[in-house]
Amino acid sequence: MSKKNERKKRILRIFTAISAIAFLGSAGFGFIRMLTNPAQSTQVSSQAEDLTQQLQAQARGYEMVLQREPENQIALQGLVEIRLQMKDFEGTIEPLKTLVKLNPQQDQYKTLLATVKQQVDGKKDDKATSN
Repeated sequence: MSKKNERKKRILRIFTAISAIAFLGSAGFGFIRMLTNPAQSTQVSSQAEDLTQQLQAQARGYEMVLQREPENQIALQGLVEIRLQMKDFEGTIEPLKTLVKLNPQQDQYKTLLATVKQQVDGKKDDKATSN
């Protein structure tokens, strides 16, 4: 009978040791993951900054073209797209007005201009309300 008890105790100890190792391993893995996670968020923010810088550089390029050729539709369209991506709605209005003037038959420009104006007016209303 004592051999049976010793065997049960030994099996119980082995099971307890394996359980403890598994618990500590999973906790350690979670801890390591937690420590490396801030590095990922830093990477994401630096990628966002890089994207913003790229968009600003592209916008400057389109603006340079428009200084030489104010009615260049490709540059106007590109500038509108870039400024929309940058959420610069106020900066989008002037090139859109030019596109509407150059292409009165294109309803998409008129619709986009109206939408952008509503967005800008909405932001102005929000600022006035919060002050």
